[in-house]
Amino acid sequence: MDKINQKITVLQERYKALEKQLQDPALTKQPQQLKKTAVEYDELKAKLVVFDCYTKNTKTLADTEQLINDNAIDAELLQLAKDEQQRLTIERQNLEQQIKVLLLPPDPLDNKDIIVEIRAGAGGDESALFAAELFRMYSHYADLQGWKTNLISSNRTGIGGFKEVIFEINGQHVYSQLKYESGVHRVQRVPATEKSGRVHTSTVTVAVLPEAEEVDMKINPNDIRIDVFRSGGHGGQSVNTTDSAVRITYLPTGLIVTCQDEKSQHKNKAKAFKVLQSRLLALKIEAEQKKSSAARQSQIGTGDRSEKIRTYNFPQDRITDHRIKQNWSNLPNILAGNINPVINALTIADQQARLEKL
Repeated sequence: MDKINQKITVLQERYKALEKQLQDPALTKQPQQLKKTAVEYDELKAKLVVFDCYTKNTKTLADTEQLINDNAIDAELLQLAKDEQQRLTIERQNLEQQIKVLLLPPDPLDNKDIIVEIRAGAGGDESALFAAELFRMYSHYADLQGWKTNLISSNRTGIGGFKEVIFEINGQHVYSQLKYESGVHRVQRVPATEKSGRVHTSTVTVAVLPEAEEVDMKINPNDIRIDVFRSGGHGGQSVNTTDSAVRITYLPTGLIVTCQDEKSQHKNKAKAFKVLQSRLLALKIEAEQKKSSAARQSQIGTGDRSEKIRTYNFPQDRITDHRIKQNWSNLPNILAGNINPVINALTIADQQARLEKL
């Protein structure tokens, strides 16, 4: 644990430095930097609580072992000391494991807000309906976490589904919680319109993009073309009456982003540009990860959108995550936004895979 103690010392020094920065009145004039510093300070504070428990455990365990080695101790007290030694040893092992996880190199994207893109795949109307259910699931989960959800763009079907829906989620540690959701989600169930009772299999694609800031992804104005047109589809009074819809084309790759949900052309343009930045950042990250075989081997699956990651089997009331080969029941509860058991299992599996690489 010598290396761990050295890392703890470094983090303690960083914590003191952040504490000093937060006391500087000049920082209040830099809102973004203040927020960033405060978040890092709170994260380090939580880690130091665990480190403090470890330090106390180490001292108490040493005192207990010294008592056991005292030849003058009576039999009853000796047994109590041995029981305490066993308890403290188990506690120490658990704390060491926690500390190893806390000291894993952080993902610099974990604190970012996200843009989620959900698209219907194979399965026609049934796929579009399940896309809407996944949208509600993530929206409810965000509400439970105290996060904010904002619709960016949508392409609705007449029966209440989505061919495509794009939305952002803002809050603390959003990407760290939902980054494992990218991929193909498969649903198996009997559609409401199926008279013969035959089970259909449909797919929906989910992409979770860390929201890009200007410092992450600068776009040359000469690399984009912006077109405006009249919005169409399901909408309100402004549909087909004003040129409010916006299409941005990224010329180097031909990547296209369209936004038409807002009545304001300016708002649609801002949302489309935000999506474009985030898509380009995601492509950049994916390319960097492909260069590192170690990163690919340790990933639970945050990059490949074509990967089938999960099956929702309604007849058997079972959800299966294929990456970690784990099942859960009570599908209605999960689709109501209670997906923490799934997210926690994926997080633990990812941490274990990263620890094995150290």
